[in-house]
Amino acid sequence: MDEMTKQSYIQKSLEEWKEEISEVLSQINEEYEKVKQELRVYAYKYNITKQVIQSTVNEEIIKTIRQRYHLPFEEKYEKLKESIRDLEEKRRVFQMFIDKIDEVTRKETAKPV
Repeated sequence: MDEMTKQSYIQKSLEEWKEEISEVLSQINEEYEKVKQELRVYAYKYNITKQVIQSTVNEEIIKTIRQRYHLPFEEKYEKLKESIRDLEEKRRVFQMFIDKIDEVTRKETAKPV
């Protein structure tokens, strides 16, 4: 195999891998956007119930609101925040793959034949 064939084989292999990684990253980004939207919804729900509780004096009503809305919203909100952190880490890692593949590809194409 001559040097030119080796280089094109390496470039083709790296490009195929980059496409595969890019597809994974795209799926992660889609999931991230969905979770981010849901997180915003639950942030609103959580904050609204918190404000209503603060404006309510009747302890029985406060207890009901806490049990029915506030605590479940808070739980869901915290889970979504954790999911966002996980997805951000995944995005960072898979973007690092792409950056490294690009870096190696640049070095390979810069090599004299």
